[in-house]
Amino acid sequence: MEKQPFLLRLHALTVLVSILLMAGKFLAWHLTGSNAILTDALESIVNVLAGGFALYSLWLSFKPRDHDHPYGHGKIEFVSASIEGALIGVAGLSISVKSIYNLFVPQSLQLVDQGIWLIAWAGLVNLLMGLMLRRVGKKRNSLTLKANGQHLMSDAWSSAGLVLGLIVVYLTDAVWVDNLLGIGFGAYIIWVAASILRRSIAGIMDEADFDLLTELVEHLDEKRKADWIDIHNLRVIQYGSMLHIDCHVTLPWYYSLQEAHDVISEIDHIIYEKYQKVELFIHMDPCITDSCRICTIEECKVRKLPFEKRESWELKSLLENSKHGTIKSDN
Repeated sequence: MEKQPFLLRLHALTVLVSILLMAGKFLAWHLTGSNAILTDALESIVNVLAGGFALYSLWLSFKPRDHDHPYGHGKIEFVSASIEGALIGVAGLSISVKSIYNLFVPQSLQLVDQGIWLIAWAGLVNLLMGLMLRRVGKKRNSLTLKANGQHLMSDAWSSAGLVLGLIVVYLTDAVWVDNLLGIGFGAYIIWVAASILRRSIAGIMDEADFDLLTELVEHLDEKRKADWIDIHNLRVIQYGSMLHIDCHVTLPWYYSLQEAHDVISEIDHIIYEKYQKVELFIHMDPCITDSCRICTIEECKVRKLPFEKRESWELKSLLENSKHGTIKSDN
């Protein structure tokens, strides 16, 4: 239970740092009048707004399940990421429009050297925070932390490119470079927004995570026992950091209820070894005559067909809602 306040404190710290960085970037824009720096400053507003909502959504996602939300509150993380992606997209669009305008109506720049130092420090801080949030988000399976970490990382890389561009402006006094940088960074920010929105909408729509499913299938295949005759109708849904896994398991028809329960408990334990925050719903099916073809139980006294081949469990076959048994052609 201690990880909840840790994650909340971590995210609250990133919001506070984002506010300080936003102030520094607007100071740099005030000193220089640079459109490229303004793009960075405007995105910082998005960082603060999105970070604040992400903090709220993270707090809400930790609330326990209740009668109104039997699967918990983890889906709010997808909503948070959607809002963050939308805000990032608006910022990128406004940045691009203003930079295009100033290509035709240029404005003078001043104190570019001071702006370079301010943006460089802000970019370094964002890089460190982004790396930390992305690492913790992957470890804790939190979409909110991963999305915010990716956002800060993109901000850091755009700041790095911005610094290089400002150095060119400082050395050559080519103001048009500043506007081209603004257009380029605006387009990049829109691309980042689209990728965040794509992932969050996929989560809201319960789109299958095939990488996760493949990893799960490989884990089950590695640990499988002889009386796990087959697994089918496998599905995984993610609610925040919680995984809900359900499937059908074919067991020998002559097993007692206690024996079948013990097998399912063993499968539960093996999955829990791999994924700590998981809820399992496993439906038991009795084997049929065709199951004998793939059943590896050596001393089965009721076998009706000879054993032909041990089927390798693959993602496609485990997703199908049908028992295995008929040996497929190798062609």
